[in-house]
Amino acid sequence: MPAISRDEVAHLARLSRLALSEAELDQFAGQLDSILSHVRTITEVAAADVPATASPNPTTNVTRPDVVVPCLTPQEALSGAPAAEEQKFVVPQILGEAE
Repeated sequence: MPAISRDEVAHLARLSRLALSEAELDQFAGQLDSILSHVRTITEVAAADVPATASPNPTTNVTRPDVVVPCLTPQEALSGAPAAEEQKFVVPQILGEAE
């Protein structure tokens, strides 16, 4: 016995406002029946003692801890700049005054 009938597919199509031809109703009824049969098989196999999981592979955090290390001082960072002002790089203006 099929899990879903052609009439149920036609009813769902009407509810979804889908205009399906007779051939499409037959095709989709067969496809949906196959999908529902597979879902039924999977639910029969799933055991209550198996915990739910998003992935079968264990995942671990691969980030490293933050470590403070010496870095450039503002003067060292700006030493190679063509122009600097108030500890900032000076660059040509590319937008208008009002922007």
